[in-house]
Amino acid sequence: MTRRSRTDGPTRRNVAAALALLLAAIAIETGRAESPPAVSPGFTREGLARVEDYVRNEITSGKIPGAVLLIQQHGQPVLFESFGLRDVDSKRPMTADTIFRLYSMSKAITSVAAMMLVDDGELRLDDPVSKYIPAFADVKVAVEKRDENGKPPLVSEPVDRPIRIEDLLRHTSGLTYGFYGDSPVRKLYANSDLFDGDFDNAQFAGRIAKLPLAEQPGTLWDYGHSTDVLGRVIEIVSGQSLFQFEKQRLLDPLGMTETAFYVADDAKRPRVAEPLPADRFTGPIAGIKDPIVPRRWESGGAGMVGTTGDYGRFAQMLLNGGTLDGRRYLKPETVALMASDHIGPETKIARDHDYFPGETSGFGLGFAVRTAVPPNTSWPLGEYRWGGVGGTFFFIDPKDDMFAILMMQSPSQRERILNELKALIYQALKK
Repeated sequence: MTRRSRTDGPTRRNVAAALALLLAAIAIETGRAESPPAVSPGFTREGLARVEDYVRNEITSGKIPGAVLLIQQHGQPVLFESFGLRDVDSKRPMTADTIFRLYSMSKAITSVAAMMLVDDGELRLDDPVSKYIPAFADVKVAVEKRDENGKPPLVSEPVDRPIRIEDLLRHTSGLTYGFYGDSPVRKLYANSDLFDGDFDNAQFAGRIAKLPLAEQPGTLWDYGHSTDVLGRVIEIVSGQSLFQFEKQRLLDPLGMTETAFYVADDAKRPRVAEPLPADRFTGPIAGIKDPIVPRRWESGGAGMVGTTGDYGRFAQMLLNGGTLDGRRYLKPETVALMASDHIGPETKIARDHDYFPGETSGFGLGFAVRTAVPPNTSWPLGEYRWGGVGGTFFFIDPKDDMFAILMMQSPSQRERILNELKALIYQALKK
């Protein structure tokens, strides 16, 4: 993640103060429910008011430009509000139909699409990836070995076993990212031709198959391009582009009409949320400099855009065990499998030093999964979740039959706000 710029003089302080005043005024005007729901029997009115006040304070203090928050329980919205601005330059207010860069929240959608093919019998979790993408049959593992001068050159070694579809879903494939960390393998990824030109999923898969893995498949949770390769597998199995398959089988039936790989309609561009000028993610996340710009690559790991309402439909389908409005998308046992820990101690899978789920969580087939209750919280076991580097996050809580989604474009604030807001949401639940 990028760090926010430090203020370094009266000019920046004055600008920041003016911006905070502007955001305070907008927060008061726009922090209203889109369609005020009755308070759920599971929540207190006072607790929800504290949740609202928290988001407003983040805006009035100038930490974030705006946000949309949806909390839903028992299939009904408990809180659905828009706060602040979607863009401080244009001063457009945040609204329910604001479009956000989802970044890694794309991974959950791609994972569900793949599991639909598993349910269809077209794909197996233990299938080798090379069955669908032959270039992966010859993949090697990069290993650092000291030479006589003490330098650690990379050498390639054969894989102990093939990468499997399950590895792509749980991030144990050995495929990594090159935009964080400074290991020789990550540097190799960062300096490769992965993102040259206007490429598609087939070209991307061919390029990354030529790079060495960061570790042996099935040995380490290593966050990276696994879901991007999974998107290419979906294309090969379905005979469609990733977006065509997802649109036909998942997005359109769910009513997720605003979810895509970029904003194709110019008339919708003003609805795209923008971060504060000093809080932009500038790293080449998965090779996508700006997810709203048209491109051929449909990154299943980081490329989608969408609205809060769209993602709410997706989350409710998962919370329902794979159904929504009388239509089944996944078998209930498939949802349960996805939301189970697949890297527990019995698997002997290690966790890298950037293990984003945290020490009280394992990882399922597309989501972090709560396996222990964090200290000083009442967060339930079995909760599953993920987020995007741009600031968005969601969690699904089967125990309390609820989910929550916060959409914002505030990279530097996401982790802090996720934890603080979640604590307030659970405090708002009736005991």
